Amino acid sequence: MTHYSLLDLVPVVEGGSVREALTNAADLARHAEHLGFNRYWCAEHHGMTGIASAATAVVLGHIAAATRHIRVGAGGIMLPNHAPITIAEQFGTLDALFPGRIDLGLGRAPGSDQRVARAMRRTLETDANAFPRDVLELQSYFADDGQTGITATPGAGAKPEMWILGSSTFGAQLAAMLGLPYAFASHFAPDSLDQALAIYRREFKPSAQLARPYAMAGFNVFAADTDAEAQLLASSQQQAFVALRTGNPRQLPPPVAGYRESLGAQGSAILDHVLQCSAVGSPATIERGLAAFVARTGADEVMLTSAIYDHDARKKSLTIAANAMQEMRVAA
Repeated sequence: MTHYSLLDLVPVVEGGSVREALTNAADLARHAEHLGFNRYWCAEHHGMTGIASAATAVVLGHIAAATRHIRVGAGGIMLPNHAPITIAEQFGTLDALFPGRIDLGLGRAPGSDQRVARAMRRTLETDANAFPRDVLELQSYFADDGQTGITATPGAGAKPEMWILGSSTFGAQLAAMLGLPYAFASHFAPDSLDQALAIYRREFKPSAQLARPYAMAGFNVFAADTDAEAQLLASSQQQAFVALRTGNPRQLPPPVAGYRESLGAQGSAILDHVLQCSAVGSPATIERGLAAFVARTGADEVMLTSAIYDHDARKKSLTIAANAMQEMRVAA
């Protein structure tokens, strides 16, 4: 049985505010919980006017307080931006407040440009082994095994579910070596998806946290009553992706009819590449797209994501996607 979950970048729409984005995030999480989503994740990004989840642990506290049982977590915390003890304290606090519900996905990208990364941690670590070392140090704080000589309070004894995130084979190898669940960012970086999943499953070593490999893969969904309506909704994220990849990040714009047709070769190529793992359309189109993705990847869990300008349209899109996943379960 394939689980389904939600990645929300807490988008700030043009004409909107951070407060509105955070209010919508809590409402979306409650909606996802009602629809049977397994977990709600948000991600750490900095210096982007269109994303309101930079203070990720704070946002997760807001989401967890607004929901009852859905798992809540980071997808992810960009560990190079932080001293591991800081993350141990933050997620130890969340685990104390919401026991058994907190996930901690760890990534090695900065989630920003180099200028913002320097502002975050002042010095940039260039050693390729820094991320694995930081992950082990973080595990040590949670285990309170004395290896660091420091007790993290909160943090010691906390049990957030730790994940390794990745968009290349590096994360797959690390997750396999440590025996941790692995999430691949195929919703925006699909190139190494199949190779990374194969490496993770082949090299996985059981751990105290996980007896067998558990893989998640990201997938974009833009669903509506008709294919044409869904294509219109998707144009907001398409505009945002093109703006980001051409060095002009912006808040999430309203949809534009015929946007894909208006792009030149460069913009079309960007979207064709970055949105390979997507389904855009009516309920039938969404179900076919999700079924094909699950069959291709064998993912234990699919992390659904989409940025839709209108909040109610986004909730409806999630409803259609959840119904499609439930229909697939019945068929299986």
